[in-house]
Formats: sequence, structure tokens, C-alpha cells
Amino acid sequence: MPIFGLGLHILVALLFAVHAVRTHQQLYWLLILFSFPMLGSVVYFFAIYLPDSRLEHGARKAVAAAARTLDPGRELREAQAAFEFTPTAQNQMRLAYAQLDAGNAPEAASTFESCLSGVFGADLEVRRGAARASLACGRTDAAIAHLDFIRRADPGFRAEETAILRAQALGAAGRAADASAAFAEALERFNSFTARAEYLIWARSVGDQALADNLRQELERTMQHWNRHTREMHADMLKRLGM
Repeated sequence: MPIFGLGLHILVALLFAVHAVRTHQQLYWLLILFSFPMLGSVVYFFAIYLPDSRLEHGARKAVAAAARTLDPGRELREAQAAFEFTPTAQNQMRLAYAQLDAGNAPEAASTFESCLSGVFGADLEVRRGAARASLACGRTDAAIAHLDFIRRADPGFRAEETAILRAQALGAAGRAADASAAFAEALERFNSFTARAEYLIWARSVGDQALADNLRQELERTMQHWNRHTREMHADMLKRLGM
């Protein structure tokens, strides 16, 4: 029995050692794992493995979701109070994102514009937030202008997200041909589920049923290879798609 226990401890240490190598941890973890098979494995589990695991990420998401459900306005209140107490550029940016997440798109767009008039004038993250907020409140020309600024400044900055946002903004502006070309370009460049799904949603909105059906068939073929975790990751998108 003691021999079996010792073998189990070594096996667990070996499994964590493989994880350490694959995730490029410091090599001293290998020494700890094999010098102290039981204690070292316990320390590695709590210090390295658990924070990096799906369980930990899932727990964090669940806690964050529960907090938003119980007190959905907390972050907005705290961001507003922080900005009023200390009106720094950082607190103003935090307030803008809180307004956007709370669904106050017009206020968020105005706050983002104020951020851009100060030290964050060339900050691409702020431009991205301004584009999202502008699109959400129907200021499509402003959204397109912000996204074009990002493309000129750094074509690789959040390339897929900004490409899709730009296609959506063009569609919302009534520029159907430009939107279709932008969605097709995003799909060709990234070939992702998100790009194809957003293209499908837009195709439905303009009544292009043939294109929508073709895109849906491609999505369904992709989803045949999904596991439960992948489906959960895309739950919000699948709800929008009605799939």
C-alpha cells in the first residue's frame, strides 16, 4: 500500500511536470515536483495549475455574472464616484467603459470623445471603445471614422474585431455593398466562427436569404466538431443566431 501511494504521488508529479513544460513554467518547478512529490504537487496545483485552468476561469466568470445580476449598476456607480472624486484621464476612461457596459451608449460615446480630446487622443483602445459606443447609439459615421483611424495607425490592432465592427458600421449606415465586401474580407482573412456568424446576421437583416442559408450551413458543419465547452463559449452568439 505505501508503495502504491508513493507511485501515485510520482505519477501526479509527472503529470504536473508535463504541464509545467508545455506552459513554459520556470524549470525550478520540476525540481520542486520531484524533490517533494506530494507537497510539491499540492503547491504547484494551487500556485500554477488552478489559476490557469478552465475551472478557475469558469468560477471567475460565474462570480462576475452573479455580481452583475445582484447589483448590475455597481461598476457604473463606482466608476462615476471615482471620476467625480479624482477626474483623471484613467478614471474617465473607466467611466466610459462602465457606461457602455451598462447600456448607456450615448453617454459612453460622449465620454469616449472627451477622452480622445485629452491624453488618450491616439490611444487605440479608447478609439475602439468610442467606435463601439458610437455604433451602439447609431452614430455610424463616427464609428467608421474611429475604425478607419485604427486601421491606418495599426492594421494589426485587434484586427478581427475591428474588421467586423467596421463591417457592422457600414451595414448600419446603409452602405450595403461596402458592408458585404467588408464582411467577406473579414471572413476571408480570419475564417472564424464569429466572422461567419456576424456575416450571417447581417445577411438576414438585409434579406439576402441565399447568402444566409449558405453561411448557416457552413456554421453547422463547424459546430459538428464542437465539444460542450466550445458550445458554452459561444452561447451568446448561438442565442443571437437562433441555433
